[in-house]
Amino acid sequence: MLNQFSRTQLLLGPEAIERLHNKKVAVFGIGGVGGYVCEALVRSGIGAFDLIDDDKVCLTNLNRQIIATRKTVGKYKTDVMKERMLEINPEAKIDVHRCFFLPENADDFPFAEYDYVVDAVDTVTAKIELILRAKRENIPVISAMGAGNKLDAGRMKVADIYETSVCPLARVMRHELKKRNVKSLKVVYSDEPPVRPREDPSISCRSHCICPPGAQHKCTERRDIPGSTAFVPAVAGLLIAGEIVKDLAKSTEE
Repeated sequence: MLNQFSRTQLLLGPEAIERLHNKKVAVFGIGGVGGYVCEALVRSGIGAFDLIDDDKVCLTNLNRQIIATRKTVGKYKTDVMKERMLEINPEAKIDVHRCFFLPENADDFPFAEYDYVVDAVDTVTAKIELILRAKRENIPVISAMGAGNKLDAGRMKVADIYETSVCPLARVMRHELKKRNVKSLKVVYSDEPPVRPREDPSISCRSHCICPPGAQHKCTERRDIPGSTAFVPAVAGLLIAGEIVKDLAKSTEE
């Protein structure tokens, strides 16, 4: 019988589609990368999701985030992503957590229920804790390295963290994970040398901040605000989604 996943089923088979339907994926960070992960996974038939982010759509997100439109500016990213995903697959089960993942609230998340964890958060502290929690529960995890300040989407690739090069974030993560005896971690990263953003006071977030008053986390809190494009974060997110579908579609007997 024809259905919305029929074209995927032609490649993966009905058993794989059923396996995907019965899986739950947690996506931590619903931004330029994480939004495309959610988009591709719900279109691939993943049946359940936890979406974690405390940010709201900002005007400056419109250049790269799939959930960002003029109508969604000011709305919580998790809420907008959930609404979009349910328009694609109304049968998907989606829970949202309007918070940033931190070591302090890590116990609030049911890692044992997840079949896959996506690390698409920005801070090293949160990334490390997220990876350690997933590893502790023996849950597959894939981590996004730096997608900002990059222009060549063709340089994005999948690798183990200890096989990465050039990416400054990956270098820090290799060092920190090695200290914690983490032996391997699947990541998506770019070996393109980062482009230094141009200094332009007329569009500087530091002098022209448009974050809502009272926002808990502002982009101006970062030491450097990265430049971004519509295509590099998208490719990173789609690569992550492809790895997840490939891994979860496999039979346990294979």
